[in-house]
Amino acid sequence: MIRQQLTTRLQQKLSPLQIQQIKLLELNALEIENRINRELEDNPALEEITDTIPDTESGDAFEDFNSKENDSPEDFSLGDYLCEDDIPDYKLQQNYYSKENGKEEIPYSESESFQEYLLEQLRLKNLSEKEFKVAEYLIGNIDEDGYMRRDPEAISDDLAFQYGMDISSLEIERSMKFIKELDPPGVGASDLRDCLLLQLQRKEKTPARKLAILILESYFEVFSKKQYDKIVRGLNTSEKELKEATKEITLLNPRPGGAWESIMETKMAQIVPDFYVEAVNGELVFSMLEKNIPELRINKEYGEMLKDYSEGNVLQNQNKKEALLFVKQKLDSAKWFIDAIKQRNTTLEKTMLAIIEIQRNFFLSGEESDLKPMILKDVSEKCGYDISTISRVSNSKYVQTNWGVYPLKYFFSESMTNEEGEKISTREIKVILKQYIDNENKKDPLTDDALMKELKAKGYDIARRTIAKYREQLNIPVARLRKDI
Repeated sequence: MIRQQLTTRLQQKLSPLQIQQIKLLELNALEIENRINRELEDNPALEEITDTIPDTESGDAFEDFNSKENDSPEDFSLGDYLCEDDIPDYKLQQNYYSKENGKEEIPYSESESFQEYLLEQLRLKNLSEKEFKVAEYLIGNIDEDGYMRRDPEAISDDLAFQYGMDISSLEIERSMKFIKELDPPGVGASDLRDCLLLQLQRKEKTPARKLAILILESYFEVFSKKQYDKIVRGLNTSEKELKEATKEITLLNPRPGGAWESIMETKMAQIVPDFYVEAVNGELVFSMLEKNIPELRINKEYGEMLKDYSEGNVLQNQNKKEALLFVKQKLDSAKWFIDAIKQRNTTLEKTMLAIIEIQRNFFLSGEESDLKPMILKDVSEKCGYDISTISRVSNSKYVQTNWGVYPLKYFFSESMTNEEGEKISTREIKVILKQYIDNENKKDPLTDDALMKELKAKGYDIARRTIAKYREQLNIPVARLRKDI
């Protein structure tokens, strides 16, 4: 049975400008710079303001987009109004190069990858063509830590399906022996135990190293759980000898491939602060990163082009009509983008000022104990933006202070109430918890129950499971794994 029905439904639809603002808000300093440069390339109606003296020619069809067009046409020189003493230091330090002989860029050279380093050594070995191909394929399967985590049977199947090579598991294991002889020691190991043994077997055999090899071969599980009493009884050794053997093991490299960074993005990764908060004589000075963000405006030629098309009879000429629609679309897109950039800067500034107001004591002292409990809702209520907007602002943004560079997420933490009824940040509790663990007796480390009692005596009534949660967030193992000989 078919029937018609009318329903009323509310549905939120975002305008193109709103969508653009949301996307731009999530970008950090480097990403927004790249995004603006990409927009400048894609949209010819958008241009960067490169001249310091505003253009004063009249007749711009989009004068409202660029208020600088209406400035006085009278030429002037900055030197007429400022002497060198009046110019800020940063201006004198930045302008080292003129436009004619611009600053030369230092070329970036990519060093060899971990796999290339292994292949270079492999070529020095006396291998047959078949053995070299198998070993080359195996090197390609070694992960960034230097481990071969795949089974010989799976690799044998891959070689059969992809390259039509009938290679047995025994042949693959023989090729793996060649790889395990390469540098750095431990490369090609199947697990941590194998990696440590490979490194010890290459070293001179001292009594401590012989005992370390025996521990890894027969008592690796017990050793990883730091059950030293069982090792002493099982190997009939002294605590002093065990301590020397343990030192030999701890000096080994558990990640032989960790010294290489083959991904350019990882090597080129750097943090560029979006905000700067400087403490000067008990006052906070706030600024934003703007030097790398170009100033934008509507291209005047496109404005004049739209005016020419609008004055003509475009309805009788299909080509001119399409040209008019294209120009109008580009101009609208340019205006939306400029407005979105301005709105982004305003939102970032208001949000950061709200964070500074709440966390003023921390920005002045740099002490983690001065951090106040702060959640997204607190900042939202201060600056008037939605919680989702605050979340986007705090994502992947950094602030540079007198005490270092911090991600904005660092300033957000939950709160709890101590015995005096005062609200304190959970970050402060983590600092105290870490202090207790750092100062504990490593031969008899504090358990979570003992830490709970210590904190309770200090006025923090926290459950044991909460202690365990904070400890895990600090990447601190349980008491048993913190125990030393």
